[in-house]
Amino acid sequence: MTTTAKVPPAISGRTAIVAGNGQLPLAVAESLRKQGADPLMIAIKGEAEPSIYQGKHAEISIVELGGLVRILKAEGITNVVLAGGVRHRPEFRHALRPGNGNLVALYRFLRAFRLGDDGLLRAVIATIESYGFRVVGAHEIVPDILTPEPSTLTRKQPDQDSIANMQAARRAAAAIGALDIGQGAVAVGGRVVALEGVEGTDAMLQRVAELRLGKRIHSTGGVLVKCAKPQQEVRADLPAIGISTIENAAKAGLKGIAIESGRTLILGYEETIKAANEAGLFVETFVQETRTDAS
Repeated sequence: MTTTAKVPPAISGRTAIVAGNGQLPLAVAESLRKQGADPLMIAIKGEAEPSIYQGKHAEISIVELGGLVRILKAEGITNVVLAGGVRHRPEFRHALRPGNGNLVALYRFLRAFRLGDDGLLRAVIATIESYGFRVVGAHEIVPDILTPEPSTLTRKQPDQDSIANMQAARRAAAAIGALDIGQGAVAVGGRVVALEGVEGTDAMLQRVAELRLGKRIHSTGGVLVKCAKPQQEVRADLPAIGISTIENAAKAGLKGIAIESGRTLILGYEETIKAANEAGLFVETFVQETRTDAS
């Protein structure tokens, strides 16, 4: 399947990219530069990829909201993009450092520590916007990374067993998403065998591979489903797949991957679909149901 390139909307004012791990920050920066913009890259210490540090950049720790705001003001920033993953959830005690924002913003941030990742992200976004900055989703700048309408993106099509696995994994992914736990699930033989937690998708797939080697699950088949949480803050942490997802799904012996249309990112679309075709996997997009029960 071929896709028609979407034209990114014009973003007025200078944009800062707060960079976590993965290739998404670089894709956002490249898109902005093609539009003639001069984005500021702000690396999250211990998270950003080494390539982020090769160009002009600033650096902050993950809880350094006060420092982030000072950088944004000094650089004349209007828009902020939160791009890339974060492996290490910030610790409550580190947020209590002096200079970490005004009292109202700090109170909002601290309250969010008892929430899941989505709740914490909402608090971070609200805090940034309380200083007058606009938080923009990566997909608003690079619209081509959003999954297309429901369709099969690969040569291989899902068979009946895979469709049954997709349905089971979709219900499970929606259920854990509603609890703000994770965005993915794997079903094999019609039953859910793995749920995504803080370890992330790749580690979950590695766990499935180990289960298969240990003969704890069927020797073949299975589907990975990724979808946004029902309450997902779409400007940050949308579910994503890329070449590493394809590689780990193949190692886990899965038949394919199903992802939510319009609310999942495909990083490196052409390369990812090519890798899926070469591995003999299908990649399917779907519209997620609103129900969150696992029945």
